[in-house]
Amino acid sequence: MIFDPMYLLFALPGLLLGLYAQFKLSATFKKYIQIPTTSGLSGAEAAREILDRAGLTDVPVEPVVGHLTDHYDPTKRALFLSEDVYHGRSIAAVGVAAHETGHALQHQAAYAPLHWRMTLVPVTQFASAAYFPIFLLGIVFKIALAKTAMLIAGIFIVLSLFQLVTLPVEFDASRRAKDQLFRLGLVRAEEEDGVAKVLSAAALTYVAAMVTAALSTLYWLTLARNNRN
Repeated sequence: MIFDPMYLLFALPGLLLGLYAQFKLSATFKKYIQIPTTSGLSGAEAAREILDRAGLTDVPVEPVVGHLTDHYDPTKRALFLSEDVYHGRSIAAVGVAAHETGHALQHQAAYAPLHWRMTLVPVTQFASAAYFPIFLLGIVFKIALAKTAMLIAGIFIVLSLFQLVTLPVEFDASRRAKDQLFRLGLVRAEEEDGVAKVLSAAALTYVAAMVTAALSTLYWLTLARNNRN
């Protein structure tokens, strides 16, 4: 298997959207990380307030190294915030922190898509790890291109399913975040636009990942069909 020019037709849209999404997120975060909230709360304090009000006093909020490495770990039932978000007292910091608490609230409410995503994690990890070995074995042992392409298409079907399930999880977490921030008075009405822009920019990265996985699936399925014996 050598480079296929047709691959660019499928890969380029996802690549461009992914680059735009990362640029948009970086620029939006950089802008709003410099604008303080009226409340003066840090991301960690806002997250703690939301969790405590929801009765999740046993869920810790801990700092984690890296930039935009914020996440909720449902296996540990813990919230991890990057240092900029954990210590930051800005619209971006509070918005991102609230988004991650949204996942904790989903877990508390037994939100079905979150549990579907949790179930798919080990399958997705296995599929991701299997991609390169299958591709390499196809070259070394000269396995029929159609068979190799179908196996790889199966991998991307799994990845696409994971990304598809991820979308409602992320959008719902952002919805919960905005609801909690305004209901609890942690941000004011004039700060709503900034919070919404930060969360929308973050959501676009998940849309880009979904598009990339779906287009990769279509490419390998098309390759398999075109090379049937």
